[in-house]
Amino acid sequence: MSAAPAAIPLEEYLTTDYEPDCDYVDGSLEERNVGKQKHSRTQFRLGAWFAAREKELGMRGLTEQRVQVQPRRVRIPDVCLVATGTKDEVLQEPPILWVEILSPDDHFNRIQKRVNDALQFGVPTIWIIDPYSTDAWIVTPQGGTQQATDGILRCANPPLELPLAEILPD
Repeated sequence: MSAAPAAIPLEEYLTTDYEPDCDYVDGSLEERNVGKQKHSRTQFRLGAWFAAREKELGMRGLTEQRVQVQPRRVRIPDVCLVATGTKDEVLQEPPILWVEILSPDDHFNRIQKRVNDALQFGVPTIWIIDPYSTDAWIVTPQGGTQQATDGILRCANPPLELPLAEILPD
């Protein structure tokens, strides 16, 4: 019988670089599925879409940003939007928008845990994008999870409408 891995202190996690970066959940590291081309390309295109609109939105786009959602839990959205003045190296306030881009190895129940953490932290809007099936979902505390059947990702505040076709890889 093998012993359970020793818990990693939060301070150690916060001062250690992982490639790729990992989520920190109650003293354990959780790997994130990244590195596949469609995932990477979608993340790049979405980041570029936000970067082109930063001044207009008065917000800043970040990729793979550590967000401390609970005292012993740090999650890393693929992309998020924060207020322009945000300076925390590890976010301590909920992002305005949180985006999860699925990889072929992702399972919805695994993503749901990440989404639940973000919602409990106070994130008002979450987008889930599957570049492999070209499906997307919008998650809000009020509306739950709704598929973007018209192919448009929406956010109420800031008011955003993003046609999925603009960021999905060819």
